[in-house]
Amino acid sequence: MEKTFDLIKRAIPIAAIALLLAIAGSAVAQNKKLSASVGLYVYPANDQSAELQGKDDYECFNWAQGQTGHNPMNPQPINVQAAPTNTGPDGSVVRGAARGAIIGEIADDDASKGAAWGAAAGAVRGRKRRQAQAQQSQANAQEQTAHLEQQRDQEFKNAFKACLTARGYSVN
Repeated sequence: MEKTFDLIKRAIPIAAIALLLAIAGSAVAQNKKLSASVGLYVYPANDQSAELQGKDDYECFNWAQGQTGHNPMNPQPINVQAAPTNTGPDGSVVRGAARGAIIGEIADDDASKGAAWGAAAGAVRGRKRRQAQAQQSQANAQEQTAHLEQQRDQEFKNAFKACLTARGYSVN
């Protein structure tokens, strides 16, 4: 019984040390992922320890977030609204009616019938033009959103890199 108790007394500190090393190793590994997660390669140019590098990585990540207001691990959405398209009359119906009246008069001696057909064709053309404008406006908004997201990420990386560089790391 006494031997068992002695073994347990010796095993508890060893288990506790192993647990602490596992937790510390996990924290350092997690912190290293911060710079890697935003595409930065960090080298300890002044022989900083892995523990110090993990601490600096974490602190610089938080500093960059405070400077830019952006967290690339949890980005806030950017939503650029598409420019409104003109939904009012654009003259397509009138132009179509005029063209149709001319063609109807020449082909059939019936300008009113040609005008009706031309007005309908003009309305269709106008609707298609407005749909194309709306699609282009939406595409422009998506492109602008992507550009703003890239710009925001780059600003964060620049701040993160500046902090790590100031602490003696080589960063690319």
